[in-house]
Amino acid sequence: MNNVLQGYLFAVVAVLIWSGFILVSRFGGIGPLLPADVIAIRYFTCSVLLLPFWLFLYPFNLLNYRLIAAALIGGLGYALCAFQGFQTAPASHAAILLPGLLPLFISLISYFSKSESFTPIKWIGISLISVGIFCLFWYDILTEDGVKGGQLWFVGAALCWGTFSVLIKYWQISPWQATVSLAMVTACVYLPIYIFSMEKNISIQHWQHIALQGFYQGFLATIVQMMCYVQAVRRIGPATMGSMMALVPLIAGFSSIALYNELMSTPLLVCLVLVSGGVWAANLQRTPRQNSAAHS
Repeated sequence: MNNVLQGYLFAVVAVLIWSGFILVSRFGGIGPLLPADVIAIRYFTCSVLLLPFWLFLYPFNLLNYRLIAAALIGGLGYALCAFQGFQTAPASHAAILLPGLLPLFISLISYFSKSESFTPIKWIGISLISVGIFCLFWYDILTEDGVKGGQLWFVGAALCWGTFSVLIKYWQISPWQATVSLAMVTACVYLPIYIFSMEKNISIQHWQHIALQGFYQGFLATIVQMMCYVQAVRRIGPATMGSMMALVPLIAGFSSIALYNELMSTPLLVCLVLVSGGVWAANLQRTPRQNSAAHS
């Protein structure tokens, strides 16, 4: 199996887990747990799982400014924005905004930092995705509810993850380093603040919610998905990986409508089609620079 095919297989696994992440996170947002609780459960679980492997099997120096910077952006920054958004915005909107904005932010950052170049067809794909995002916001503005804070929090989360994606490629951070630093650095910074100064709603009565969030957020979404995501980024590039992640709207969007009885409106369907069409166009052709990078 060649390097590029491996990259796309890792990308598919990451897409499926991220789709489930949106559904599980929305369940946490409308459940008894607070956003601060979910973040604490997420990073406590994954740091405990990874700690013995980091200490005894694959140690490396965590006190590296690049690892710390990437972890604070992709871990703490992303989580604070995303879970705040899940409390007020529908999962179907998260399914469009989180993965849909990734190609836009990653492409702009990659383009202006000159870390990747793109063909015209890729820019067409990015444009379609951008139009889909714009249509969603325009529809929200025209409705009675308007644009809520949750949608804006999702924009911030996508910007954090897009920046993180480019940094791990630019700084050549390995999948293992990215996964461990994301968990350990975020846990060390966030958990003391959470324990001593933040409102909580964790109790034994909510053990089922805690177990679900711990398994999915702390194991699947943070460890398994993270490893697959970074492996894919290293093989097919951050912009292509970002475009692949925009497949999540189709999976998470329709699933959220079925699970949470969210409204499937014509504008929402148009947004899904535009974003999905943009994904197809953005992945239609790869640049020579990406090909050479994938086989290095």
